[in-house]
Amino acid sequence: MDFLFTDWLGTPVWFWGAFLAIVTVLTAFDLGVLHKEDKELGIGESLKLSAFYIGVALLFGAWVWFERGATAGMEYYTGFFIEKALSIDNVFVISLIFTYFAIPPKYQYRALLWGIMAVIVLRGLMIAGGAALLAEAYWVLYIFAAFLIVTGIKMFFAGDEPMDVGKNPVIRWISTHMRVTRKLHAQRFFVKVPDSKTGKLVTAATPLFLALVVINLADLVFALDSVPAIFAITTDTFIVYTSNIFAILGLRALYFALAAMVHRFQYLKYALAAVLVFIGSKIFVTDFLLGGGKMPAWISLGVTFGLILAGILYSLWKTRFEPEPEWPADPNPNHGDLEPKGELN
Repeated sequence: MDFLFTDWLGTPVWFWGAFLAIVTVLTAFDLGVLHKEDKELGIGESLKLSAFYIGVALLFGAWVWFERGATAGMEYYTGFFIEKALSIDNVFVISLIFTYFAIPPKYQYRALLWGIMAVIVLRGLMIAGGAALLAEAYWVLYIFAAFLIVTGIKMFFAGDEPMDVGKNPVIRWISTHMRVTRKLHAQRFFVKVPDSKTGKLVTAATPLFLALVVINLADLVFALDSVPAIFAITTDTFIVYTSNIFAILGLRALYFALAAMVHRFQYLKYALAAVLVFIGSKIFVTDFLLGGGKMPAWISLGVTFGLILAGILYSLWKTRFEPEPEWPADPNPNHGDLEPKGELN
């Protein structure tokens, strides 16, 4: 039992065990009970499930606050709010991906679930790598901070051009080096189909698998912003990882509520840009102007929450009379460009 109280990455093992147990139970309940069968998730159910996940995340933050102190608790909440706000941009990109591959809503939830399970591992590897770098060389944090400032400035002046999924080089490579069906096969990622030349059964990927790959690639791109942002808040690996994962866990439920109204949040990116610039600048201010003193956690939490809330409210107010856009008119405009290896259905 002493093993449970030993530190791993600066936190007792039983803390990590409790977190992993919660994530495992939530995922199993979600997949095995709530969504045992593939079905379209309605907006009402999506909002209720989102509220549940947010509630669990906030309660976990309260537990961190009680067990590890107010500073750790506020750092957790700051990281959670940043990642949650950034996930709204994720929703827009995921919507583009599902639209491009013509994935029906009833299959989207399961794809999102498996995608998020992959994200839990990938984010863990990225955070572990970042923590190892900071442990060896603190100056790496200045690189993170500068990157956040530059990213925030670029985000502020960036246009609203949507990403072109069809030009993704990984998708091009998969579609030309693997057998890929042009049709969906329910919720399956791989299927056995007859080869057009030999007639033998061969394994082929489905468009749902390609969508899953692109979603995970998109998350890696978003992680380049969110992971350094949370490291700029705290170098506590436990806080960085748990706040990140709890924000992502509820993304699949939140997606169905926000996908239909993501155009209402078009001005949020300016608030997120300000948050990234603030978090990055905080590192230089505390280390060089305050002589290494640490900015109180409540200031970081208050500024972050205030900027994000202002961005959401301003977006909702500014777009209150705008009709829902009729984009895209063609739900799968470039899908025919994919050249699968072999003529499969």
